[in-house]
Amino acid sequence: MSFIWYALWYIVAVGFLVIVHEFGHFSVARLLGFKVLRFSIGFGRPLLRKLVGADRTEIVLAPIPMGGYVKMLDEREGPVAPEDLPRSFTHRPPWQRILVLLAGPGFNVLFAIGVLWAMFWAGGITDVKPIVGDVVVNSIAARAGLRSGDDIERLNGRVVADPRDVVFDLLDSITARGEATLLVRGSDGRERTVSLAVSDREERRRLTEPSMLMSGLGFRFKEPAIPPVLGEVVRAGPAGHAGLAPGDRILAVDGMPVRDFRDIARYVSGTPGKTVEVRYERAGVERTARLTTATVDINGHKIVGIGVSTPAAALKYPPDMVRHTDLSALGALSTAAGECWNLTAMQARFLWRMILGEVSLKNLSGPISIAEFAGESATAGAASFLGFLVLISLAIALFNLLPIPILDGGQIVFQAAEWVKGRPLSERTQVFGQQVGIALLVLLLGVALFNDVTRQLG
Repeated sequence: MSFIWYALWYIVAVGFLVIVHEFGHFSVARLLGFKVLRFSIGFGRPLLRKLVGADRTEIVLAPIPMGGYVKMLDEREGPVAPEDLPRSFTHRPPWQRILVLLAGPGFNVLFAIGVLWAMFWAGGITDVKPIVGDVVVNSIAARAGLRSGDDIERLNGRVVADPRDVVFDLLDSITARGEATLLVRGSDGRERTVSLAVSDREERRRLTEPSMLMSGLGFRFKEPAIPPVLGEVVRAGPAGHAGLAPGDRILAVDGMPVRDFRDIARYVSGTPGKTVEVRYERAGVERTARLTTATVDINGHKIVGIGVSTPAAALKYPPDMVRHTDLSALGALSTAAGECWNLTAMQARFLWRMILGEVSLKNLSGPISIAEFAGESATAGAASFLGFLVLISLAIALFNLLPIPILDGGQIVFQAAEWVKGRPLSERTQVFGQQVGIALLVLLLGVALFNDVTRQLG
């Protein structure tokens, strides 16, 4: 069922965002006088077809819901009537062709700004303060003087609002310079400076692997306690076989008291086949069960444990860990545009550093991982899914602007070269560029799929 759920939301997200992208090409092409032959929503044999406008442009609905495409008049693809030649793609001025090519990524960016603007204006911004929780003894963070309870206020002079800001800025600083300077306010109210440094290049690269940064630096952010009350119990898992049920409160595991749900994971995770004794309470009555840990599927993830999870609304931050800001319409628009710029610039920097070998290629995600993110964000609620759409829309924009000939960015390079030279590039050059572009895309997709499979296998 989780596979179907993930696939459904992947199709909804990626299909919709590709349509947004193609609508950008379509609308700007028509505005500038290009003759558009077809705008297809989906791929495959048309299910529905409607002719619109003086050009009798086909608006098509097709059965494969993975995006769409725009087909413009182009004599390279077939004979063109002499009276229509001025409106053919290759006969329009290069600057107009470039605008049409830019419009696809541009609409993806505008969509992301629009979604964030609506969210920020309607609900404001709620940030969880980036307060340090546990610090591992003798870790990089501990040796630098970072302490539990420190509130991180600035990183390299830039104000950080929440843990996500800290993580992104740490990744940026560590990969660029190997060090990051934090201004923190301790639990005693005093400010001080802490410098995290990673001099070894290979160690810096290792920290860029998924989920490695915080454990590699040796600290985690403070989180509120989660009561050790069971939410979901997997029927086919160890807890389900032993008779545990949603609502049971775990009191101890192997005699060790449990005060936080995370304690359960710490006690029972690790190697399958470990026998543990669980003491729990149900309706005021204490009971005991002996369980053997196993690999269990929880919400599509293979996890070693006893097959239990927290209630959906278990994580609640106290008021002193949260700050909320209401925004005017103009303030929300400015904040949304700035957020989209920062996210896109960060993606571009990390991609460039990946090419240079400074960031791990394991960060490339393929369709399987994107489908998981889509399904999980949809499960978490509308705001989470909209945030996912923003990230993917910006990623689609950036990806299509890469100077790879088969993508918009590569075509823009071709048009710019023609503009400068005063004549088109040779057909041989364009064909060679297309072949190189296809090879690069196949390579990227291969790496991304390999990462997807590796993550699935744990």
